[in-house]
Amino acid sequence: MSVQTAMTPNEIRRAGLQALTQSLGAVGMVRFLQQTEIGWGDYTKERSQWLGQKSLAEIRTEILRLKQDAANPLRKR
Repeated sequence: MSVQTAMTPNEIRRAGLQALTQSLGAVGMVRFLQQTEIGWGDYTKERSQWLGQKSLAEIRTEILRLKQDAANPLRKR
């Protein structure tokens, strides 16, 4: 294995993913990454910023509206 002293973070990540894939296979690499990703932030505190103080009924109504919206790219066809 060659070691470069001036690798960018992107190059290090690419080399690491390649090494994991070669050693574990694609599925094993993904499973390893799922176990090691720790995330960031505080979901409990931050969810009110994007969710607001909506009631469960309001959330349900919005979901149903989005399911009917033809412009919604995630809408099941």
